[in-house]
Amino acid sequence: MRKRTKSSSGTLNKLFKRLYKHPVQLILILFLTVAQVSLTVFLPILLGRAIDTVILPHNVSLLGNILGQMFIVIGLNTLIQWINPILCNRLIYQMVAELRQEVFEKIHQLPLSYIDRQSVGDVVARISSDSEQLTNGLLMIFNQFIVGVLTIVFTIFTMAELDMLMMVLVVALTPLSLFIARYIAQKSYLLYRHQTSSRGEQAKLLEESIGQLTLIQSFNAQEQLNGQFQTINQTYANYSQSAIFASSTINPTTRFVNALIYALLAGIGALRIMSGSFTVGALTTFLSYASQYTKPFNDISSVLSELQSALACAERLFDIVEQEVIAEVGEGKFELDQIQGHVAFENVSFSYQKGKELINNLNLDIPAGSKVAIVGPTGAGKSTLINLLMRFYDIDSGVITLDGHNIANYSRSSLRSLVGMVLQETWLKEATVYENIAYGYPNATPELVKEAAIAANADFFIRQLPQGYDTYLSDAGASLSQGQRQLLAIARVFVKLPKILILDEATSSIDTRTEILIQEAFETLMKGRTSFIIAHRLSTIQSADLILVMVNGTIVEQGNHHSLMEAKGVYYQMQKSQGSLQNDEENH
Repeated sequence: MRKRTKSSSGTLNKLFKRLYKHPVQLILILFLTVAQVSLTVFLPILLGRAIDTVILPHNVSLLGNILGQMFIVIGLNTLIQWINPILCNRLIYQMVAELRQEVFEKIHQLPLSYIDRQSVGDVVARISSDSEQLTNGLLMIFNQFIVGVLTIVFTIFTMAELDMLMMVLVVALTPLSLFIARYIAQKSYLLYRHQTSSRGEQAKLLEESIGQLTLIQSFNAQEQLNGQFQTINQTYANYSQSAIFASSTINPTTRFVNALIYALLAGIGALRIMSGSFTVGALTTFLSYASQYTKPFNDISSVLSELQSALACAERLFDIVEQEVIAEVGEGKFELDQIQGHVAFENVSFSYQKGKELINNLNLDIPAGSKVAIVGPTGAGKSTLINLLMRFYDIDSGVITLDGHNIANYSRSSLRSLVGMVLQETWLKEATVYENIAYGYPNATPELVKEAAIAANADFFIRQLPQGYDTYLSDAGASLSQGQRQLLAIARVFVKLPKILILDEATSSIDTRTEILIQEAFETLMKGRTSFIIAHRLSTIQSADLILVMVNGTIVEQGNHHSLMEAKGVYYQMQKSQGSLQNDEENH
């Protein structure tokens, strides 16, 4: 079991452990912070001395020296306050950038079972919005929190040397501000957690609605979607208002308490001056310290409220970082030139959820070079069979072998390097046409890419683009037709000829004329290679060496088209329902 973030203090500890990875920067920042606070605390002492020097005539000659010291202290303090934030910003942004990079890399190492449970919008919100909020919170810790704490400590010691009685009064009264701030901060932390979670839901709905805009409009579902967004948007607004209101009460409350303390100390100090036990300069110095001592509590209270939001965001980032990655049990590597393509499933069982078994005790033997078609109703387990072969999911029991070798004993990258896949849903990135075809093969030559495009019958439309193969798809291919995007995806497979070919409705978005050309290209590509074809249009797989008919995770029939038609079972009924039966009988 992985260790989850249980509290804000646990999350804060994890953040500081990451900061410790940059010891030189951290030590330098802390040193300059101590110097800054020391100079700030020393300045009121010089101010008090200057006042006493003016009041007592025989000490006026010392005023110039004191003013010179004050000028030096102010100059050094100003320089440090200019340099230190730059160092802090560099450290924090670097640390958060490393965390963001780690989250991004971790996403690509997680099992698909975890990714399937997450919404794209929520994951994007974690990497972008949450990491930005975390940055702001950490900057406040260094720029305000640490400075405030050190100011409190240094001021206490200085006040103790100046006057123990009044220092005790300050120290005894000011904790009241801390108790108030802590109580409100705990309440606001829970509200900020609800706020970040609600923001993720909002991002999720936005991503879904924008990505499926055509579908939404075609079903006239705008009002329904607007209602959903209004509910989520109002929930997010309510949590935000509650969190901000709760956190905003900290500052005025603590300021009111601190003002009362300041007035009380001024009154006591004035009475002591009248009695002759205190000087005006000493009271001025002490009141400056009292202000310095109470002001950090206001800053700290502001930081605490902002920190709760930052920690809630950090918790969501660590939730991804702490997920268990896919266990890589095999270290072997397949030799490309030694693979024939003989695939076997031996007593294979698999379930997406425990207690709901999808595939049970599956046995299947596919000779090398076979053309295998997998058909069946939606949810029958066709894509699951491919996912298990590709090890996108690991089987619960049994063995899957390639040329007699258990694929679990080999690395996933080695296994997948043997396989070429063309899926129904195409994906293109913002890059040139050349880079999209060569995706996964960055060293592919322009000549090889063009040959692949010609083989996939994509060269004709590519040459009609403004810059041909150098045309930059700034919209990730949205300006291309679905068929053209599918052709580019098919061309990728031709760049590096695989040992095993998987086609998942690869021609579903292509017109009939283009489909005929693609089928011809695929026939050439599939010669001598083990090929798996998932198809709903049964007319495209009649030439397959082996047709697997799956229902509820079980292969209920297998054979070639002719034998399955003669059996008049499930496959026969599927052909009949698609209207292919009459054409088939006419051909025979």
